Amino acid sequence: MRATGASDNQQSYSLVEQRNQTSPGCMQTTYSSWRSSLDTKMAIFLSLFCIMSLLSPVLSQDMPYEEYMAQVQACPQECRCPPNFPRAVYCDNKGLKNIPKIPPHTWYLYLQNNQIEVLSADALRNATQLRWLNLNHNKITSEGVEEGFLNAMSHLAHLYMDDNLLSSVPSPLPGSLEHLRLSRNRISKIPAGVFLGLDKLNLLDLQGNKLMDDAVTEVSLKGLNNLVQINLAKNQLTSMPLGLPPTTTQLFLDGNNIEKIPAGYFKGLPKVAFLRLNHNKLGSSGVPKNVFNVSSILDLQLSHNQLTEVPLIPAGLEHLHLDHNKIKSVSGPNVCPVSVDAVDASINESVPRLRYLRLDGNEIKPPIPRDVILCFRLLTSIVI
Repeated sequence: MRATGASDNQQSYSLVEQRNQTSPGCMQTTYSSWRSSLDTKMAIFLSLFCIMSLLSPVLSQDMPYEEYMAQVQACPQECRCPPNFPRAVYCDNKGLKNIPKIPPHTWYLYLQNNQIEVLSADALRNATQLRWLNLNHNKITSEGVEEGFLNAMSHLAHLYMDDNLLSSVPSPLPGSLEHLRLSRNRISKIPAGVFLGLDKLNLLDLQGNKLMDDAVTEVSLKGLNNLVQINLAKNQLTSMPLGLPPTTTQLFLDGNNIEKIPAGYFKGLPKVAFLRLNHNKLGSSGVPKNVFNVSSILDLQLSHNQLTEVPLIPAGLEHLHLDHNKIKSVSGPNVCPVSVDAVDASINESVPRLRYLRLDGNEIKPPIPRDVILCFRLLTSIVI
């Protein structure tokens, strides 16, 4: 019995020992199989992820895979073509003197900060789908813009040619254009009819040029039927420009030599909301009393002029900059658009909307008169 028990115990021990010896192997085999399966699945997942990462910009820009591959492979060696933004070509800051051959499916082309002087008619013949062209900070002259270079781009919406050597607004321009920036050139001429057919143009930036009164006329601006913003700051104007379209909302005339504003001038600009006339030569005698009494004006800037009086403030005006003039005093009856007595304690539509008033740099001594505060009860900031 004892022998049998011993034998049984021995046999039992052997089986346990056998299990202990064989289990790790089985577990190792099972773990290896599981790990191998996991590695395979992970590899497949990573492959799919990489493919989707490459395809996602293509899909997001609605670009067929064949076009995507052709675009990437045709990237000029002088430029950079990000795979995640396949319709953009970056050739900026490369010291280029000529435009390289651009891939055919390019929408956004960046050529700023180079040494380009000439835009030949066939320079972008291959890039017929351009929407955005940046040529800022080059050496392009008006003579260097060959006819047919710009108007051949039938999809171009944004054209930037700031800081070049242009002496005239380039012509002809594509009818698809929405934004045209030509600041800080040498432009002294706007060819008659250059804007005809540009019904989509809503922003025109001509600041920092050499435009005089005879260059900015109804004839030269004809065709700007939907213009919203025009920047004529830092030119050589001595009078308010004529011929601005009635759609104009933002008018920037800072840094000219304007001395007076004709009575009723803004009746032809019923939508003007932002008006900047800083750094001119406007005196109170050149500013008719009711000239700014236009309901659409929200922001009026007349800083750094020669005003001796505060002009009549329209009821809807919210921001007024009159700093650095020669104003000696301000009183409610002279500047309030409504009778001070008529302004009740409640906040309603009859209350003038002025919220910000800047008067520093004048000869006004604080405090601001009480009737001014009563009139403009929505004022949150006065700088004096």
